[in-house]
Amino acid sequence: MRIDKLTSKLQTALADAQSIAVGKDHNFIEPVHLLLALMDQKSSSIKPLLKQAGAEPGRVRQAVAREIENLPEVKGVAGDVSMSNDMGRLFNMADRLAQKRGDQYVSSELMLLAALEDRGTLGRVLR
Repeated sequence: MRIDKLTSKLQTALADAQSIAVGKDHNFIEPVHLLLALMDQKSSSIKPLLKQAGAEPGRVRQAVAREIENLPEVKGVAGDVSMSNDMGRLFNMADRLAQKRGDQYVSSELMLLAALEDRGTLGRVLR
């Protein structure tokens, strides 16, 4: 996936997700890192969307933070972090949704829609 196809807010959230992963000594950026970063962004549309869907954003954030705490830590990796396979699949799903809608960019909202279809940890947390 090309980074320039992501909206600027999503690019910022991805950078924040990487920072979260590095700070927690994780060797992969996982979808839960990205959702936490999206939820913590100022003026993010994710919290209002979760509310509209009938979810309680505070509880979702707590569940996501719990999943992050349960990820394995890797000591001595000196900040070498890459995207996990699950993260790559999530971006591909969001890209596919963008193409079906005729959108030029992949947005945070499309990432959330893709996450709802995800069969991994993030999808389970959101359901």
